[in-house]
Amino acid sequence: MAYTDILYEKKSGVAWITINRPEVRNAFRTTTVAELTDAFLDARWDPAIGVVVLTGAGDKAFCSGGDQKERGQGGYAPGAAGAASRAMDVEALHSAIRHIPKPVIAMVNGFAVGGGHVLHVLCDLSIASEDAIFGQTGPRVGSVDAGHGTGFLARVVGEKKAREIWYLCRQYSAADALAMGLVNKVVPLKDLRAEVEKWCAELLDKSPTALALAKQSFNIDSEPRAGVAQFAHTALGLYYQTDEAMEGRNAFVEKRPVDFKKFRK
Repeated sequence: MAYTDILYEKKSGVAWITINRPEVRNAFRTTTVAELTDAFLDARWDPAIGVVVLTGAGDKAFCSGGDQKERGQGGYAPGAAGAASRAMDVEALHSAIRHIPKPVIAMVNGFAVGGGHVLHVLCDLSIASEDAIFGQTGPRVGSVDAGHGTGFLARVVGEKKAREIWYLCRQYSAADALAMGLVNKVVPLKDLRAEVEKWCAELLDKSPTALALAKQSFNIDSEPRAGVAQFAHTALGLYYQTDEAMEGRNAFVEKRPVDFKKFRK
């Protein structure tokens, strides 16, 4: 596959996957998700690759989630054959990250919000710059990840904190994220790449089979969420067809206050 939305480099046993849409804070669209999934699958089957790093281009954002300008009542893919087509793409990407039998490091260089926050949570390890910002946006823009994005987050930070993150759509600093166990380490932005390379080197010194077994063992505990995730993404496609969901999307694109009150009548 020829990539337009991501950069993909394999070097010294590490696959570097970069979302390359800095002009929209590395928000992903249908094409982006397809390319990310393809790159993760390529890294999975390349025996020379021992670690994967996921990051975003520039120094402003890791990923700001789904590109709301591409989203319509038929989901995110304009002219798609079904409302759930986009959601199924994201579910496949989540599965690719979880099931690649190699450690995946999120190199968080700025905003990791919305669907971008879910991506970093699903990575095995997260290393962030001091100016990184974390948070969810779904209920504010008429969206939600009711699969891994909610249930798995609760396993990482606990039920109460996960509900706060999802219900209130607040933003959290890198220091906040470290304190709640959402990231593994925080370093100055200028040192971020070097720190991630150091972690990669340590991982590459370890037994690849032992690492694969460890990852798969961790996944077993939360694997029942996989079926929930498929159901949730199908339901999300249906939700996107509602006026309530479109109010969130339209308010964001039009840069106006959102009005969900009318849907409580």
